[in-house]
Amino acid sequence: MDEYEQLAEDYGRIERAIRFLEREAPRQPSLGEIAADSGLSEFHFQRLFSRWVGISPKRFLQYLTKEHAKRLLAGSANLLEVSWDAGLSGPGRLHDLFVTCEAVTPAEYRSGGEGVRIGYGFHPTPFGPCLLAVTERGICGLSFVLEGNAESLRRALAKRWPRADLRSEPERTAPLVPRIFPSANLRGAGQEPLHLFVRGTNFQLQVWQALLRIPGGAAASYADIARAIGQPKAARAVGGAVGDNPISFLIPCHRVLRKAGEFGHYGGGPQRKKAILGWESARFDLAAEPAATVSPRGPSGRESSHVL
Repeated sequence: MDEYEQLAEDYGRIERAIRFLEREAPRQPSLGEIAADSGLSEFHFQRLFSRWVGISPKRFLQYLTKEHAKRLLAGSANLLEVSWDAGLSGPGRLHDLFVTCEAVTPAEYRSGGEGVRIGYGFHPTPFGPCLLAVTERGICGLSFVLEGNAESLRRALAKRWPRADLRSEPERTAPLVPRIFPSANLRGAGQEPLHLFVRGTNFQLQVWQALLRIPGGAAASYADIARAIGQPKAARAVGGAVGDNPISFLIPCHRVLRKAGEFGHYGGGPQRKKAILGWESARFDLAAEPAATVSPRGPSGRESSHVL
């Protein structure tokens, strides 16, 4: 079993623990009970979290509370506006993962991807298996697999690019996995940028660009995103665009929370959203990294660069 297969297996137990906590929260179960429900002793439960995220389960579970979500949102009011004006991605970053984002041209959008070859593959990650899709111009899809929905993810990819040449090419997508999900032994520093290639409406593109400005270890509300794109009354429409995000994790829709501090929906499942946010918060706190820069091309451009 390689490192990412192990991390994916670990995530399965993490998700089960989160489900157990959600179900049993009113009676505040002990750590031993949570471990037992995951099929592990308390000792091995500790080792599981140390391997997966680098901290104890007790500390990690603190990141999954509504109180922590509210703390993330507390500093978000001006986060996106400041990042746009100052060219900064915010108070910190998750890791040195440099991302550039390019949108299809209007003509390419109308063509539905005609002439584009898309290779895809299913791969293990620290958050369970994912479908990863790539074109010659960059990553065009990343979706996490829920139990039994792998084929539906492939069909959704084909629907998003109806005229593209879609091929199963896991050997083409596999090398991207350690770059997208750097482990403790493989950080993103010094690597070539990850290029994203997205197909969406102008409104969707504005929202996805705003998501890229939310730094790791932070969060924003739908209303924050709406204000950042200059449409303060469009929070509901923003929610739709967030839900249509074709490249999970890299375009961090998981960092958008409801204003009251509720985690809200997520295409990869609500437990996975909590797990990713907790993982990011833990990694951010452990690394305590300095501010990172963003180099947007500007409102008239189609391409921008970000460090997550």
